[in-house]
Amino acid sequence: MKLSEFDYEIPKELIAQYPADPRDSSRMMVVHRSTGKIEHRKFRDILEYFGDGDVMVFNDTKVFPARMYGNKEKTGARIEVFLLRELNKDARLWDVLVDPARKIRVGNKLYFGDNDLVAEVVDNTTSRGRTIRFLFDGSEEEFHKTIDVLGETPIPEYIKRPVEEADRDYYQTVYARHKGGVAAPTAGLHFTKELMKRLELKGVEEVFLTLHTGLGSFRPVEVEDLSKHRMDSEQFSIPQQVVNQVNLAKSAKKKVCAVGTTSMRALESSVSAARMLNPASGWTDKFIYPPFEFSIANSMLTNFHMPKSTLMMMVAAFVDFDLLMKAYHEAIAEKYRFFCYGDVMLIL
Repeated sequence: MKLSEFDYEIPKELIAQYPADPRDSSRMMVVHRSTGKIEHRKFRDILEYFGDGDVMVFNDTKVFPARMYGNKEKTGARIEVFLLRELNKDARLWDVLVDPARKIRVGNKLYFGDNDLVAEVVDNTTSRGRTIRFLFDGSEEEFHKTIDVLGETPIPEYIKRPVEEADRDYYQTVYARHKGGVAAPTAGLHFTKELMKRLELKGVEEVFLTLHTGLGSFRPVEVEDLSKHRMDSEQFSIPQQVVNQVNLAKSAKKKVCAVGTTSMRALESSVSAARMLNPASGWTDKFIYPPFEFSIANSMLTNFHMPKSTLMMMVAAFVDFDLLMKAYHEAIAEKYRFFCYGDVMLIL
């Protein structure tokens, strides 16, 4: 398929600037792959679609305040530094994006806060990418506390308002556990602790893997031929307990629901020759786009994604391209809210 096929017009007023309150009051479009039927429900109605022995697979990555603003030495120019991932804990080396990139060269120093933190640029990686070394004498715990204080919740740029303190809660799932993500697994933002408890009482198994969402999922596709696009790697981990529960449900022909594209990417990155799930710990650069044969999940929860995004392409591979485009156009007509703080789609 071609990049241009995944384009569509989204009215600006449908781009959600805040999440639904409470979380589970968001709208949910239910898409039935076998019949093409589309339903319009509330997210809390998800209880009607899952039962005893079904499994929901969540990504428990925890978003950290990855967007920082520093000042360049001598000139004092304000520079945005987006932390992508820690390369070396002992050396405090980080892979980052900088903006404006033209002002930042190897050897430059950046000062954050009231000089609470200093970083030195040690390498160029891409046009906007740099490797920086933080110069900090305290402990690992003190260092990360400093990042938490100086950093800002990395909400996407299509949210046209200043970051608020409330975004630290808004842009985090209620089950987030392992710090390392720079973007929230947004399908999970609709769950409340109470709703998860009600699913559990119905006999639904809730299992947790980890995929630290990086910019790889959101980096623009710049080639018309999708086969030539290369994903950035993201770190993931699938414990043995998750494997056992997922494979048991799969063998029993129960529903296995991937909560979000990140959970789906992790599941499809560790498949055995017998098309069962394997335990894994490592990195994945798997790019899923049509046509693709899925091996593990037979249902999926996902938000409405940006045009031409790799996330939209994965969902198209799962639901069928024509049915997805029909669903998106119906969502626009029905004034669903789009993107990370928007409404959700359940694909069965």
